[in-house]
Amino acid sequence: MSMLTPPGMGGKYRITGDKYPRMRRPRRRGRLVVALVASVAALGLVGWGTLQLIGIFTGNDEKASAAGPKADCATKASPSASATASAYPKPSQITVNVFNATPRAGLAKETADALKKRGFKIGDVGNATKEFDKKVKGAGILLGRTSAMSTSLEVLGTQVAGAEARADGRKGADVDLVIGTGFKSLTKKADADKALAALGKPQPAPSSSKKAC
Repeated sequence: MSMLTPPGMGGKYRITGDKYPRMRRPRRRGRLVVALVASVAALGLVGWGTLQLIGIFTGNDEKASAAGPKADCATKASPSASATASAYPKPSQITVNVFNATPRAGLAKETADALKKRGFKIGDVGNATKEFDKKVKGAGILLGRTSAMSTSLEVLGTQVAGAEARADGRKGADVDLVIGTGFKSLTKKADADKALAALGKPQPAPSSSKKAC
């Protein structure tokens, strides 16, 4: 037995040379655990990514694609009822000038009094000018500035069925009713009130080009 043989080891571990062998420290278990966890996490990420790619190419990724159409629907939402309804003035906010273009005497004053009872303000009352005198064969002509075509003249039109609305170059907000030879009387109040109420109802919202979101 060599003199370098450690005591108690006998001849089973025979050592030659003049140096003791280096004894390796046992590996720590912590490193093995960390390595194992990292491997499992990496495999999980790879698997998740694979599933995502499969879903995209096969068209089954409904959850991922759902956000797009919903956002698009939100931006193309139909306008609200208040936005589509026109702001019509009340009869009390409209000043009407009544002119008679027929041979019937006193028709302008009679019509003006009836309109006043229905809430309209009355301006000038008298005979029509030569431009219209005895030349209006229908129920009448409603005259006003361009902006009144879709506001004041529509309100006044509910009281005179069949009257024609025209825009002229005036700057004032008042409107004219030129009574024609076809005029018999104002529209019945019940019918006029229904037509007036219908003006204030919201218009149906335009349908969206997309059927479903």
